[in-house]
Amino acid sequence: MRISVIGSGAWGSALAKLLGDGGHTVTMWSHDAALAAAIEEARENRGFLPGARFAARFHCTADLEQAVRDAEVVISVTASHFVRDTMARAAPFLAPEAVVVSASKGIEVETLCTMHEALAQVLPGPIAGRLAILSGPSFAREVGAGLPTAVVIAARHLAVARRLQEAFSSQTFRVYTSDDVVGVELGGALKNVIALAAGCADGLGLGNNARAALITRGLAEITRLAVHKGANPLTLSGLAGMGDLVLTCTGELSRNRHVGMELGRGRSLDEVLGEMKEVAEGVRTTRSAYALSRKLGVDLPITAMAHRVLYENHAAAEAVVELMTRGLRHELE
Repeated sequence: MRISVIGSGAWGSALAKLLGDGGHTVTMWSHDAALAAAIEEARENRGFLPGARFAARFHCTADLEQAVRDAEVVISVTASHFVRDTMARAAPFLAPEAVVVSASKGIEVETLCTMHEALAQVLPGPIAGRLAILSGPSFAREVGAGLPTAVVIAARHLAVARRLQEAFSSQTFRVYTSDDVVGVELGGALKNVIALAAGCADGLGLGNNARAALITRGLAEITRLAVHKGANPLTLSGLAGMGDLVLTCTGELSRNRHVGMELGRGRSLDEVLGEMKEVAEGVRTTRSAYALSRKLGVDLPITAMAHRVLYENHAAAEAVVELMTRGLRHELE
C-alpha cells in the first residue's frame, strides 16, 4: 500500500519504519524542511528515533501535498494540538478513497474535542466516515527496535479496522480491531494524565502500593468519563485502557511519568518541560480533561488534583493527602 505518515517525531518514525519493513511504500511528512532533508539523507531519524533505519521505499518530505497525494492510508501522528490545523491543510490533497488513521493521543484544550472529533470537522465527509484510531501500549523506541507489541485499531465500520489490521500487522506488531472509537480514543488520551499523577507519587517516594492505587482508581475515572460519552466499559479493560495505562504509569520510557516524577521531586513544570525535546501529551490533556469533566459533570478526582499541581501551584504532597481523605464510598460508585 501507499501510506503517508504525517508527523516526524518518535512515534511517527516508528510507524513509518514498521510499515516500510512490512513492504509498504511510506512517505513521512515533517513540518521542518531541514529535518526532512536530514532524515531523507540519513535514512534514519537520528534526533527522535536513533538506530531505526528506514526501508528502501521510504521518503521524507516537508511538502504536505506531496506527502498525502495518492496515499491509500494517511496516519495523523503530530502532537495533538497540531492535528486540526495540519490535517485541515492536508484535506484538499487527500485521495477520495483514502483512509485516515489518528495515532495522536490527546483532547483539544480550546474545543474539548478528541482527535476523532476534530478530524471529523476538517476532513471531507466520506473520508471522515472512515476515520480510524490506533492506540494501545506502544513505546515508539520499542516498536522501532522490533520488540513485540500489541495494539488496537478502532473504526465505526469494522471493515475499515480489519483492512488496517492487515496492513499494520507483522511478526512483532499484533493488531486487534474494535468498533468502540470513543473508548479506544479516551483510554489513550486520559492515561497520560494518570501517568503524571503516578509519576508524582514515585517522585515523592510513596511506594508500590500508592502506584497500584493510582493506576486502579485512575482506570475507574477514565472508564467513568468514557462511558458517559458512550464507550463500552469493557474496552477500558483492554489494550487501549488498562494496557496503555499500566505501560505509561510504570515504564521508564514514559515521558508523562517522567514529568510527574520531576514534579514530585519539587521541580517546576516550566523547568521540566524546558529540558524535553518531545511532547508530554498529558500536560495539555490534564487541562482539557479537567475542563471536560466539569462540563459533563463527571467526577475525575485524580485528574482534578493533577490539574491543581500543574496549573494552580498546588503541592504534590498535599494533593496526595486530599485524595486519601476524600469522602468514603463504595468501590464501584
